[in-house]
Amino acid sequence: QDTDEFILPTGASKTRGRFELAFFTIGGCCMTGAAFGALNGLRLGLKETQNMPWSKPRNVQILNMVTRQGALWANTLGSLALLYSAFGVIIEKTRGAEDDLNTIAAGTLTGMLYKSTGRV
Repeated sequence: QDTDEFILPTGASKTRGRFELAFFTIGGCCMTGAAFGALNGLRLGLKETQNMPWSKPRNVQILNMVTRQGALWANTLGSLALLYSAFGVIIEKTRGAEDDLNTIAAGTLTGMLYKSTGRV
């Protein structure tokens, strides 16, 4: 069978462009950050409350740690993904080419901007 599986508009490419993939990248990073942050918050909450008996205050303190860390990591990774995607789209549109140089430049600019704010 030589026919394509999907019907595409005339002139459209068969792969998604960097702009379309940006939404998946940003959402995926937010969800990954939230999951990692929640696990980290659970670890920290259990560590900080290990001397407390199992009770409502301990459960609330652990839950607060989980949500706080989850939100922190989701925001951080989501912001980095947003910067990376925006730089990637801008560089691609400016250069008019889709290649690995765009990816390297977008990652470099994102890292430079992230470190320039004084974050560790």
